[in-house]
Amino acid sequence: MPSGAGLSLAPPVHSLHYPPMELLTPTCRLRPFHPADAPSLARHANDRELWLGVSDRIPHPYAVADAEAFLAWVAGQAPVTAFAIEVDGVAVGSIGLVPGTDVERVSAEIGYWLGRVLWGRGIVPDAVRAVTGYAFAELGVQRVFGKLFARNARSQRVLEKAGYVREGVLRRSAIKDGVLVDQLLYAAYRDGWGDTGARGGAVSP
Repeated sequence: MPSGAGLSLAPPVHSLHYPPMELLTPTCRLRPFHPADAPSLARHANDRELWLGVSDRIPHPYAVADAEAFLAWVAGQAPVTAFAIEVDGVAVGSIGLVPGTDVERVSAEIGYWLGRVLWGRGIVPDAVRAVTGYAFAELGVQRVFGKLFARNARSQRVLEKAGYVREGVLRRSAIKDGVLVDQLLYAAYRDGWGDTGARGGAVSP
């Protein structure tokens, strides 16, 4: 998962003008979070191996209280920028966007995590495609980017499968578990996304 996976903690934006949204993909349903998701989120996020690949916005250990605090923060978002990754009716991960501000308001950063027991099933590439398409169609951004630890080959494959391109290396730009690490910068662009981002999710109000 990318080092910015805690970006599923996207700042809530409240409005009365956006209906609840969900995105449907071949492998998962992406929807707004519910308070009842807390136990499942805690069960899947409380994993040191997962934590080593994400930002420190996601604590370790990860308790139900941490999940409840996150759910309270994103409750009532409009437009939605943080989605539960739901498989078989259960929230098993998170994917979200942080829209840029000021001169960078045409960009958004993507982050995600998925419970380790579901890795290798193509769920995250599908979720990334769907949320990226949503960002272009509904949020009006021109570029969606993700940063991940250079050692995280699994997340590199996720973004490449989703249609992202590698823009560069951010040397010695992060510290995780006391170790200074390089990060890789990947991005997708609105121009041409219909070709590179195939199998995007269907939007359902």
